[in-house]
Amino acid sequence: MSAAVSRGRDSARRRVVDVVVAGGAGTVLSPVLGLIAVLVRLRMGPPVLFRQRRTGRDGREFAIVKFRTMRAPLHPSEPDAARVPPLGRMLRATSLDELPQLWNVLRGEMSLIGPRPTLPEQVAGYSTRQHRRHEIRPGLTGWAQVNGRNAISWPERIELDIWYSEHRSLRLDLAIVARTLAGWGRREGITGEGGVNPGFPGPSPSADADRDP
Repeated sequence: MSAAVSRGRDSARRRVVDVVVAGGAGTVLSPVLGLIAVLVRLRMGPPVLFRQRRTGRDGREFAIVKFRTMRAPLHPSEPDAARVPPLGRMLRATSLDELPQLWNVLRGEMSLIGPRPTLPEQVAGYSTRQHRRHEIRPGLTGWAQVNGRNAISWPERIELDIWYSEHRSLRLDLAIVARTLAGWGRREGITGEGGVNPGFPGPSPSADADRDP
Protein backbone atom coordinates (compact mmCIF):
# COMPACT_ATOMS: atom_id res chain seq x y z
CA MET A 1 0.00 0.00 0.00
CA SER A 2 1.39 3.40 -0.98
CA ALA A 3 1.95 6.12 1.61
CA ALA A 4 -0.62 8.34 -0.13
CA VAL A 5 -3.32 5.67 0.05
CA SER A 6 -2.49 4.99 3.69
CA ARG A 7 -2.77 8.70 4.54
CA GLY A 8 -6.05 8.91 2.66
CA ARG A 9 -7.56 6.03 4.60
CA ASP A 10 -6.30 7.46 7.88
CA SER A 11 -7.87 10.82 7.01
CA ALA A 12 -11.18 9.14 6.18
CA ARG A 13 -11.18 7.21 9.47
CA ARG A 14 -10.43 10.38 11.40
CA ARG A 15 -13.26 12.18 9.66
CA VAL A 16 -15.72 9.46 10.69
CA VAL A 17 -14.52 9.68 14.31
CA ASP A 18 -14.78 13.49 14.21
CA VAL A 19 -18.38 13.41 12.99
CA VAL A 20 -19.50 10.69 15.41
CA VAL A 21 -17.83 12.22 18.48
CA ALA A 22 -18.71 15.85 17.67
CA GLY A 23 -22.30 14.93 16.86
CA GLY A 24 -22.65 12.86 20.02
CA ALA A 25 -21.00 15.50 22.19
CA GLY A 26 -23.19 18.23 20.74
CA THR A 27 -26.31 16.20 21.51
CA VAL A 28 -25.26 15.31 25.06
CA LEU A 29 -24.08 18.84 25.81
CA SER A 30 -27.05 20.60 24.20
CA PRO A 31 -28.53 21.59 27.62
CA VAL A 32 -25.16 23.10 28.61
CA LEU A 33 -24.87 24.90 25.28
CA GLY A 34 -28.38 26.28 25.70
CA LEU A 35 -27.72 27.46 29.24
CA ILE A 36 -24.47 29.20 28.29
CA ALA A 37 -26.19 30.88 25.34
CA VAL A 38 -28.92 32.24 27.62
CA LEU A 39 -26.38 33.47 30.20
CA VAL A 40 -24.25 35.20 27.55
CA ARG A 41 -27.35 36.86 26.09
CA LEU A 42 -28.50 38.09 29.52
CA ARG A 43 -25.10 39.16 30.86
CA MET A 44 -23.42 40.54 27.73
CA GLY A 45 -26.22 41.09 25.26
CA PRO A 46 -26.34 40.02 21.64
CA PRO A 47 -24.78 38.45 19.72
CA VAL A 48 -24.28 35.23 21.69
CA LEU A 49 -21.61 33.88 19.35
CA PHE A 50 -18.25 35.32 18.37
CA ARG A 51 -17.06 34.57 14.82
CA GLN A 52 -13.61 35.21 13.42
CA ARG A 53 -11.72 34.26 10.27
CA ARG A 54 -9.04 31.62 10.83
CA THR A 55 -6.73 29.67 8.55
CA GLY A 56 -7.34 25.94 8.24
CA ARG A 57 -6.17 22.96 6.23
CA ASP A 58 -4.26 23.79 3.06
CA GLY A 59 -4.47 27.48 3.94
CA ARG A 60 -8.23 27.72 3.43
CA GLU A 61 -9.95 30.30 5.62
CA PHE A 62 -13.12 29.66 7.61
CA ALA A 63 -15.15 31.30 10.36
CA ILE A 64 -14.39 29.85 13.78
CA VAL A 65 -17.28 30.00 16.28
CA LYS A 66 -17.07 30.63 20.03
CA PHE A 67 -19.32 31.93 22.77
CA ARG A 68 -18.71 35.60 23.39
CA THR A 69 -16.57 36.35 26.43
CA MET A 70 -16.37 40.15 26.10
CA ARG A 71 -19.10 42.74 26.44
CA ALA A 72 -19.39 45.81 24.23
CA PRO A 73 -17.06 48.69 25.22
CA LEU A 74 -18.53 51.42 27.40
CA HIS A 75 -16.31 53.98 25.65
CA PRO A 76 -13.84 53.84 22.72
CA SER A 77 -10.72 53.80 24.91
CA GLU A 78 -11.89 51.10 27.34
CA PRO A 79 -9.19 48.37 27.56
CA ASP A 80 -10.10 44.85 26.45
CA ALA A 81 -9.31 43.38 29.89
CA ALA A 82 -12.01 45.53 31.49
CA ARG A 83 -14.58 44.20 29.03
CA VAL A 84 -14.34 40.59 30.25
CA PRO A 85 -17.02 40.05 32.93
CA PRO A 86 -16.92 37.21 35.49
CA LEU A 87 -18.97 34.99 33.16
CA GLY A 88 -16.46 35.58 30.35
CA ARG A 89 -13.53 34.77 32.62
CA MET A 90 -15.22 31.56 33.73
CA LEU A 91 -15.92 30.50 30.14
CA ARG A 92 -12.31 31.14 29.17
CA ALA A 93 -10.84 29.40 32.22
CA THR A 94 -12.93 26.28 31.58
CA SER A 95 -12.70 26.50 27.75
CA LEU A 96 -16.50 26.25 27.62
CA ASP A 97 -16.45 29.17 25.18
CA GLU A 98 -14.89 26.76 22.67
CA LEU A 99 -17.85 24.33 22.62
CA PRO A 100 -19.54 25.89 19.55
CA GLN A 101 -16.50 24.73 17.56
CA LEU A 102 -18.13 21.30 17.53
CA TRP A 103 -20.07 22.83 14.64
CA ASN A 104 -16.79 23.62 12.86
CA VAL A 105 -15.82 19.96 13.32
CA LEU A 106 -19.12 18.72 11.87
CA ARG A 107 -18.65 21.04 8.89
CA GLY A 108 -15.23 19.54 8.21
CA GLU A 109 -13.37 22.80 8.85
CA MET A 110 -11.77 21.43 12.02
CA SER A 111 -10.92 18.11 13.64
CA LEU A 112 -11.06 17.03 17.26
CA ILE A 113 -7.26 16.99 17.44
CA GLY A 114 -4.84 19.12 15.48
CA PRO A 115 -3.05 22.49 15.48
CA ARG A 116 -5.16 25.36 16.78
CA PRO A 117 -6.31 27.51 13.82
CA THR A 118 -4.59 30.87 13.62
CA LEU A 119 -5.44 34.30 12.27
CA PRO A 120 -4.68 35.00 8.58
CA GLU A 121 -2.45 37.95 9.51
CA GLN A 122 -0.37 35.61 11.67
CA VAL A 123 -0.09 33.08 8.87
CA ALA A 124 1.19 35.80 6.55
CA GLY A 125 4.38 35.83 8.62
CA TYR A 126 4.99 32.07 8.46
CA SER A 127 8.03 30.58 6.80
CA THR A 128 7.70 27.80 4.22
CA ARG A 129 8.34 25.22 6.92
CA GLN A 130 5.82 26.76 9.31
CA HIS A 131 3.11 26.49 6.67
CA ARG A 132 3.39 22.72 7.11
CA ARG A 133 1.14 22.98 10.16
CA HIS A 134 -1.68 23.51 7.63
CA GLU A 135 -1.21 20.08 6.07
CA ILE A 136 -3.88 18.71 8.43
CA ARG A 137 -7.15 20.07 9.79
CA PRO A 138 -6.87 22.36 12.82
CA GLY A 139 -8.24 20.93 16.06
CA LEU A 140 -10.12 21.69 19.24
CA THR A 141 -7.02 20.57 21.12
CA GLY A 142 -3.57 19.51 20.05
CA TRP A 143 0.01 18.66 20.90
CA ALA A 144 1.02 22.29 21.40
CA GLN A 145 -2.05 22.85 23.57
CA VAL A 146 -1.04 20.16 26.05
CA ASN A 147 2.61 21.23 26.00
CA GLY A 148 2.34 24.82 27.14
CA ARG A 149 -0.45 26.40 25.12
CA ASN A 150 0.03 30.19 24.90
CA ALA A 151 2.73 30.24 27.57
CA ILE A 152 5.34 29.05 25.06
CA SER A 153 6.61 31.05 22.11
CA TRP A 154 4.94 30.92 18.72
CA PRO A 155 7.94 29.27 17.00
CA GLU A 156 7.85 26.53 19.66
CA ARG A 157 4.11 26.02 19.26
CA ILE A 158 4.41 25.76 15.50
CA GLU A 159 7.26 23.24 15.76
CA LEU A 160 5.14 21.12 18.12
CA ASP A 161 2.27 21.25 15.62
CA ILE A 162 4.56 20.19 12.77
CA TRP A 163 5.92 17.34 14.89
CA TYR A 164 2.39 16.18 15.58
CA SER A 165 1.45 16.22 11.89
CA GLU A 166 4.47 14.01 11.16
CA HIS A 167 3.91 11.56 14.03
CA ARG A 168 0.18 11.49 14.68
CA SER A 169 -1.28 8.15 15.63
CA LEU A 170 -4.13 6.74 17.67
CA ARG A 171 -1.83 6.34 20.66
CA LEU A 172 -0.65 9.95 20.45
CA ASP A 173 -4.22 11.21 20.01
CA LEU A 174 -5.36 9.31 23.10
CA ALA A 175 -2.46 10.81 25.07
CA ILE A 176 -3.50 14.31 23.93
CA VAL A 177 -7.12 13.66 24.95
CA ALA A 178 -6.01 12.37 28.36
CA ARG A 179 -3.76 15.37 28.97
CA THR A 180 -6.46 17.76 27.78
CA LEU A 181 -8.99 16.30 30.22
CA ALA A 182 -6.42 16.30 33.03
CA GLY A 183 -5.75 20.00 32.49
CA TRP A 184 -9.37 21.02 31.95
CA GLY A 185 -10.33 24.11 33.91
CA ARG A 186 -6.77 25.12 34.76
CA ARG A 187 -5.74 28.66 33.87
CA GLU A 188 -2.11 27.77 33.14
CA GLY A 189 -1.07 28.63 29.59
CA ILE A 190 -4.13 30.68 28.64
CA THR A 191 -1.78 33.59 27.96
CA GLY A 192 1.93 34.11 28.22
CA GLU A 193 3.64 36.03 31.00
CA GLY A 194 2.08 39.45 31.36
CA GLY A 195 -0.69 38.47 28.94
CA VAL A 196 1.67 38.45 25.96
CA ASN A 197 2.28 35.45 23.74
CA PRO A 198 6.04 35.50 23.04
CA GLY A 199 7.21 35.52 19.46
CA PHE A 200 3.78 36.53 18.19
CA PRO A 201 3.89 36.46 14.36
CA GLY A 202 2.06 39.55 13.27
CA PRO A 203 -0.05 42.33 14.75
CA SER A 204 -1.66 41.62 18.12
CA PRO A 205 -5.42 41.04 17.87
CA SER A 206 -8.02 41.82 20.51
CA ALA A 207 -8.23 39.82 23.71
CA ASP A 208 -11.00 37.58 22.39
CA ALA A 209 -8.67 36.31 19.68
CA ASP A 210 -5.39 36.59 21.58
CA ARG A 211 -6.51 34.23 24.33
CA ASP A 212 -6.17 31.14 22.21
CA PRO A 213 -5.60 31.77 18.49
